[in-house]
Amino acid sequence: MRRDAEDRRVSYASTSKKLATYRRDIANIRKKMRRLQAAIEPQEVPDYPFGTVEGPTRLSALFGDKRDLFVVHNMGSSCPFCTLWADGYNGIYPHLATRAAFAVASPDPPQVQKAFAESRGWRFPMVSHAATSFAADMGYRSKAGWLPGISVFKRQRNRIVRVADTGFSPGDDFCPAWHFLDLLPVVGITGVLGWECPVDLQSGRRGALLVLFRVAVLYQIFTKGRSILKKEPGGTEPAQ
Repeated sequence: MRRDAEDRRVSYASTSKKLATYRRDIANIRKKMRRLQAAIEPQEVPDYPFGTVEGPTRLSALFGDKRDLFVVHNMGSSCPFCTLWADGYNGIYPHLATRAAFAVASPDPPQVQKAFAESRGWRFPMVSHAATSFAADMGYRSKAGWLPGISVFKRQRNRIVRVADTGFSPGDDFCPAWHFLDLLPVVGITGVLGWECPVDLQSGRRGALLVLFRVAVLYQIFTKGRSILKKEPGGTEPAQ
């Protein structure tokens, strides 16, 4: 059976050429998406209140001296995927901050946010939308709970408008780890980690299963990573 699978493999050069074609197709689709995004009618939003460790603040204050603002819809410290995403854009935060303001909003209390951010080494500002309708109004809360994603806001004279948003999900464009892992010789991210996501994080069909999934996923990542290292020639155990 393994021999049959090997016989069906395409040559490296041929595969690379086909993959390059697919990547050009993706690049062309992105151009179409950018043109469509540029033509979108802005959505006016209220000046939502938030909590921070320094005290109450508002959406308008998050802009600082910038015209544009990224706000990440984070599900809280109990969500491993949200933490994985945040670890990623923590690295590019200084670059984003030269062009637009950036903040992460979650339902966690400010003190919980502060402690968790310090434990991860996060540099970006965080705000709590607890007891507000911000996440729900923006489309990032369902009957089953919070949803991950990002919204982009713009300051226009004396009003705030939303000009873009998109949800997050495993394998998306907002976590580079997925795309590095996709290059490993297995079929996709689920093959690398040895499990399949039991729910669609963007659909709202979650409940108790997602709670268990959040708890289990980091354990799966680390244990599978250790297993991969052991199997590779010359692989070493991660430092304890």
